[in-house]
Formats: sequence, C-alpha cells, structure tokens
Amino acid sequence: MSKEMVTALANLEKEKGIKQSVVIEALEAALVSAYKRNYGQAQNVEVEFNERKGDIHVYAVKKVVEEVEDDQLQVSLADALQINRAYELDDEIRFEVTPKNFGRIAAQTAKQVIMQRVREAEREVIYEKYSQYLDEMVTGEVARRDNRYVYVDLGGVEAVMSKQDQIPGEQYEPHDHIKVYVTKVEYSGRGPQIFVSRSHEGLLKRLFEQEIPEIYDGTVEIMSVAREAGDRAKVAVRSNNPDIDAVGTCVGPRGQRIQTIVNELHGENMDVIEWEDDDAEFISNALNPAEVIDVLFNEEEENSCIVIVPDYQLSLAIGKRGQNARLAAKLTNYKIDIKSETDAAEFVEEDDEEEVVAVADSATEVESSADESTVDENVLESESNNDSDEE
Repeated sequence: MSKEMVTALANLEKEKGIKQSVVIEALEAALVSAYKRNYGQAQNVEVEFNERKGDIHVYAVKKVVEEVEDDQLQVSLADALQINRAYELDDEIRFEVTPKNFGRIAAQTAKQVIMQRVREAEREVIYEKYSQYLDEMVTGEVARRDNRYVYVDLGGVEAVMSKQDQIPGEQYEPHDHIKVYVTKVEYSGRGPQIFVSRSHEGLLKRLFEQEIPEIYDGTVEIMSVAREAGDRAKVAVRSNNPDIDAVGTCVGPRGQRIQTIVNELHGENMDVIEWEDDDAEFISNALNPAEVIDVLFNEEEENSCIVIVPDYQLSLAIGKRGQNARLAAKLTNYKIDIKSETDAAEFVEEDDEEEVVAVADSATEVESSADESTVDENVLESESNNDSDEE
C-alpha cells in the first residue's frame, strides 16, 4: 500500500461524501478476513492502517500467561519480561506478523471494500433523495414491463408499479413519459426499492395542485377524494375565500383546467362537488348529478343514512353497477341507502303501522292488567262478605 491509497480515500470523501474513517474501518475488518482466508489464523489478529503513510500492518495479539498452552494465542511471562519489564500476567502484547506478500492481498481487498462502500453510499443517497418524494408526484419514463410490474425510470433509479397500481386499460410502452405517485420507499439488502402508482387517490390530488394554483396556495382546499381509477372520481372541495367559487375554480374557463387532468388520466370522468359542513347537504352534493329530496339519518347506527330521490332518478342516483352511490359513500364516509320516493313512502307507512300496532298492544296489556285488578278486588270483596255472614 502507498500514499496513493490515502489520496484515493481523500478523493472518495470529497466526491462521494464517504468519510475516510468509515472506509478504513471497513477495510481493516475486511483485511482480517482476508488474512484468515490466506493464512488460516485470524481469531487474535488485528490490522492497522496508517492514514498518513498508507501502510498496513498485521499484528497477532497474545495474552501473557504463566505456562503457554497455545503459542499462537499466548506468550509466557518470562518471554514477556524480556520484551518489557513492565508486563504482568493477563496483559496483551501485539506482535507484528505482516506477511511479505500481504500488500497484494491488501490492495485487492481495499479495491473490493471501496467499491462496496461506493455502491452503498450511492444507494443511501438514492434512498434519502426519494424518501423526500414519498406521497409526491414525479415524472418518469417507462423502461420495461413484465407479468408483475411496470418498471419506471425516475432518473438514476428504477421504480416499480404493480398491477393494482396501474390504471385499468392503460398501456405502458417503453419510453412513454408518465406521471406517477410515490407510495412507498424501502431500503433492503439489494438497495432502495421505490413503489409508484397511477391509481392512487394521491395522484389525483397532486394533479389538482399542479393545474389549479388556488389549490396549491390553499385558497381552495381538497377535503375528500373517492376514485375508481380509469373510470370515475369524485372530488369534494371548499373555498377559504368567500369571493371564490371552489367548484368553478377547479373546472376552469370552459372546463379547461379539469379537462387537462382528465386527459392526463386518459378520460377518467371527474365530478367536482362543493363540500358542506352540513352532512345532509354534503351527501346530497356527493350524489350529483342526481336530485335528492331528503336525507334521513339512522340514529341507531353511526354514519348511516337513507337518501330519498325522485322515482325517475333512482337509477341515476345509484349509477351504473352502483358506482355513483359507492363513490358518494366513500367520499362522505357514510353508509348510504338510496330509496325512491314511492319506496320511502311505503317504508314510512310500514313504520307507522308498526308503531300503531305497538301502541295497541301496549294499550291491550294495560287494559288486561286493569281487568285482572278488578277481578282481584271482587274476590277480596266476596271474601269479606262471607266473613261477615259467618259472624
């Protein structure tokens, strides 16, 4: 080894940000293993790297004992005293055992250690970089695909997109540039793994922020999102400025803003609705475009309600394959039971009849109790008269 190694370590720290002390520590540990492989002894061996000269020395550490049983691990007290009169029992003495050809082995080992540390450092940099992008939208280039994943090049690192994170019906071809949402960043033995999505609701939020300045600066706020990727989505927004219309701001002049988002998602239908503090109004808005007559809340079950709509709008409120109702329920976090006006009237009548029957049954029980009381009084009166006759 030479001063070239010291220079190389200094450059490594400057260019890659890898501290010399970290590399030297790893190098010394690797050289101990190399010494064991080549010379069959390492359990009491230490390797020391001279940072100033670049020299490497190997030492065998031996314990001072009264009687030597293993000369590779122990040295007698008599021999130790010949080296230095200050040695005592149980002291440890280092003997240099650097082999003549160990420089070549050290050079090869140093190269491997440095390459490994460089790779680890690059992985750590990538991990730190993309950890900051967690829950954010980034643009990548489709690299390739297989039966499990679409691989997206984010610039120096390859992210993976699973099937459930892909938009149904979208085709991803090599060199396509797509916007993706970073859902997870993990660090494993193989380095950082980045997971991205096109179907996540977070991607829709970030697209709104990108296309609508009022959402980015907080003037208009996204309160809730419900999405069935590739088909339809509902976004509830509210304005923090009474002079600004939240829905109109998101839609934009002649629908230009919302159309840009729809185009990015390849035709996914978008409903932008007004968020309301009143749950009944919010639920009514969430079922847009259907008209709502009334919202009845279930007092026995939390976050549950019955929504009454005109007979001719029942199918519109429910939506194709129940999609409109399903998205509205997810958007409002309510269990929604939709009934037509006719069915709701029958439902109310049945409830009224049940109440009438219950009241009637209760009255019958009271009357029956009164009759029993009368009978008891007659019996008592009869018994009293019999007693009087006997007297």
